[in-house]
Amino acid sequence: MAPLLTAQKAYVAKLDAKGKGKRKADDINVDDNVQQPKQKRNKQRVLLLSSRGITHRMRHLMNDLETLLPHVKKDSKLDSKSQLHLLPEIADLNNCNNTLYFEARRHEDLYMWATKTPNGPSIKLHVQNVHTMDELKMTGNCLKGSRGILSFDKAFDETEWGKLTKEVFTHIFGVPPLARKAKPFIDHVLTFSILDNKIWFRNFQILEKDPLQPNGLPQTSLVEIGPRFVLTPIRIFEGAFGGATVYSNPEFVTPASVRSAVRHARGDKYRQRKEAQEETSKRKVLRKRDEDALAVSKVFA
Repeated sequence: MAPLLTAQKAYVAKLDAKGKGKRKADDINVDDNVQQPKQKRNKQRVLLLSSRGITHRMRHLMNDLETLLPHVKKDSKLDSKSQLHLLPEIADLNNCNNTLYFEARRHEDLYMWATKTPNGPSIKLHVQNVHTMDELKMTGNCLKGSRGILSFDKAFDETEWGKLTKEVFTHIFGVPPLARKAKPFIDHVLTFSILDNKIWFRNFQILEKDPLQPNGLPQTSLVEIGPRFVLTPIRIFEGAFGGATVYSNPEFVTPASVRSAVRHARGDKYRQRKEAQEETSKRKVLRKRDEDALAVSKVFA
């Protein structure tokens, strides 16, 4: 028994010499009790919903965005367009801190609200030139639920409203790495470009090999997937779906005003045509000659 105790004491002394044994409470450094700062976790979730009166093209665009963004929570349509103050509450009930709200007017005009809830800011944009995935029939493809790289034009950093829009779009379209439906793959790029004061959205697949030469050298290329659309910024508000105006686009013209101008132009053409007809009839009356005394109707009367 004595040799066993001696061997155990020798082993403990050896561990103490190496620093692997248990330390006393007095020997513990106070700095070890300081907790390290936790790494910030990206917890962005987006609520996606629309108003009543959307068309099939608008609905297909929403379905494409839901497919591209796995951290999106889709909700039912909002009944009233005048009760936008309810949207932050709906987002809070769905545990979402971002909102994409599509507002349809007159069954042909589509507006998109990109909002940080519940405190704002919120951006109102006019959506034009919508082309969905099913409509484009592009050759590109990507894994459903994969994360995409966000690519912003350098023109976003040249203006204040561009910087704010870039930050909001980063929160909304950037898929968190730990999202519930996200997959750990990056195989497509979402591009946002500014041209003519409009934001052009495109979605491209990342190809690392040439499909025509599968055994050749790796060559990275981009193939468009879809959807594609154009956003015209209208106004940026300080709060969520309201508040003080931070930015207003002076060059924006409403689609209703454009259609009204087209109707007035058509009315001007009709009015000009009628005025020309009246002038022609007046000229015919003025050019009409008086009846001659030797006319057939008077001679053989």
